[in-house]
Amino acid sequence: MEDKVKFEIEFPIQASPSLLYQYMSSPSGMSEWFADNVNSRGEYYTFIWNGSEEKAKLLGKKSGERIKFRWMEDVDNDDLFYFELRIVVDEITKDVSLIVTDFAEEDEVDEGKMFWENQIAELKHVIGST
Repeated sequence: MEDKVKFEIEFPIQASPSLLYQYMSSPSGMSEWFADNVNSRGEYYTFIWNGSEEKAKLLGKKSGERIKFRWMEDVDNDDLFYFELRIVVDEITKDVSLIVTDFAEEDEVDEGKMFWENQIAELKHVIGST
């Protein structure tokens, strides 16, 4: 059952945490960088890429800080698998980072990281961060 491994990637982003949070927590914001289209009904989100749909359950969010989802295919695995987007602000430099936590099968971790690198590059482009 535990055939997925956890990975985390940190992305420095030049944007205010509140702006960043809007793009990662609202269906309209996520439609601009994460998927072609995003719909939500309560705690359930539908992400659409090239006509194929993936559904996820919102596990929790904290305004301005983080949002956490579980893909419906993983819903029977309790708290084992999820993906989380977390904003971290360095107390001294005030630099903003987005930390992505996700899970992938061991032979697909590089693919998973590449997916996030591409999506976050698109997010940076949308919000004007370099």
